Amino acid sequence: MTKTSRSPLSRSLSRLLGATALGLLATASGQALAADPIKIGVIAEAQAIAGASIPQAAQMAADEINAKGGVDGRKIEIVTYDNHSSSADSVRAFQRAVNEDKVHMVIASYISEVVLALEPWASRLKTPFITPGAASNEISKSVHNDYEKNKYTFHGYLTSAALALSVCDAAKELLAEQKNMKTAVIMSEDAAWTKPLDIGYEECLPKAGLKVLDHIRFSPDTTDFTPIFNKIEGSKPDVIITGISHVGVQPTVQWKNQQVPIPMLGIASQATNETFGKDTNDASNGVLYQGVSGPGVPVTPKSIPFADGFKAKFGNYPSYAGYTAYDEVYFIADAVKRAGTTDADKLVDALEKTDWEGTIGRVQFYGKDDPFTHSIKYGKGLITGLMLQWQDGKQVSVWPKEVAKGTLKFPSFIKVTSN
Repeated sequence: MTKTSRSPLSRSLSRLLGATALGLLATASGQALAADPIKIGVIAEAQAIAGASIPQAAQMAADEINAKGGVDGRKIEIVTYDNHSSSADSVRAFQRAVNEDKVHMVIASYISEVVLALEPWASRLKTPFITPGAASNEISKSVHNDYEKNKYTFHGYLTSAALALSVCDAAKELLAEQKNMKTAVIMSEDAAWTKPLDIGYEECLPKAGLKVLDHIRFSPDTTDFTPIFNKIEGSKPDVIITGISHVGVQPTVQWKNQQVPIPMLGIASQATNETFGKDTNDASNGVLYQGVSGPGVPVTPKSIPFADGFKAKFGNYPSYAGYTAYDEVYFIADAVKRAGTTDADKLVDALEKTDWEGTIGRVQFYGKDDPFTHSIKYGKGLITGLMLQWQDGKQVSVWPKEVAKGTLKFPSFIKVTSN
C-alpha cells in the first residue's frame, strides 16, 4: 500500500488545532491551579465563652476577603474543628486537618496547654500554625530555643509577660495614681499561662505602686470561692489582681453575692465576651479586665466596623480571641499574596515579615534573636492592650486615655477613694 500524502493546508490546520488544544489545556490547568482554595484549619473551643468567637470571626474574615475576589483569584476556605477544650482532641483535629483535609495553615485555641501540645505537631507536619489567644511564654520561647524545628509556630496573641506589663501599666494609672491604692493580692488559676503571668505581676506591680500582700493560685475546677475571698479579705488589699481564663462566671457571681469590698482588675478572658454580663446575671458590673480591643473602641479604623459587623451577624460582640482570629485570617492572606504560594517554608518567611494594621493594633512578630520569637510585639504604636470595665451590663474602655470611653465606676459594695 502506498502512503497517502497530506496537503500543506491539512498539515497547517492540524498543527493549529493541536496548538489550540494545548493552549486551552494549559489555560484550563492554570485556571484550576489559580482557583485552588487557600485552606485554613480552625481548631477551637467552640462551646467555651472565650473560644466561641474564634471560628465565627475567622469565617467572617474569609467571607469578606472572598467577596473581594480572594487572594489572586483563590478563595479562602475555613475548615473548622471543635476541640471540646481537649488537647487530645486538638491533636487529632490537627492531624486530620493536615493529612486528610489538606489545609495550608492552622489557627488554633486560646488555651496554652492545647497550643503547647500542638506545637510539636506543627513541626512534624511542617504546617504553619498560629494561636489567637493562648498566652504562655513557653510557646514563643520554644521557637527561639529551637528555631529550625519550631519555626512553624506563631504566637498571635500577647505573651503572659506582655499581659502582665499591660495590666501593671493600667493599674499604675487607674488605681495607684487615680485612686491612691497601695496594696494588692494576686489571684490566678493554676495553669501553664499564669505561671509566667504571676512572675510578671510580682515584678511589675511594686513598680506600679502596688505592694503584693499575698499570692493565691487555685484549681480551675474550683466551684466555691468563699474560702479564697475570705482569705483575701483577711489581708485587706486595695485590689485583687486576676489571672483567670478557664473560670470566670463562678468567682464573679460569688464576688458580688458575698459583697467582697475589693475591686478586681486583671486578665479575665471570659469577661471579654459580651455574653459575660448575662452569664453572670450582671454580677460582672465593676469588673476590670484587660483586652486587646472592645466594643466601641477605635483602637484602629478597623476595630469598630469589625465588632459591629460581628454583632450584627452573630448577636453579640466577640471575645478577645475573635478580634485576633479575624486579624489572623487577613494577615495570613496577605502573607500568601506576598509569598505567591502556600508552600510552608515560604509562608513562614512571609509571616515573619508581617506588618499589618488589624483590629487590635499594628501586628509585627519578634524575630529569631528575641526570646519571644514569633510572638506579636508589645508596645506603643504596636499592640498595647486596653483596660475595660463592665458598667451597667456593658463593656466600657477606661484605659488608655486615648481610647477611653468612660471612667471607673464600682458597685455600691466597693468603697474606693480618689486622689
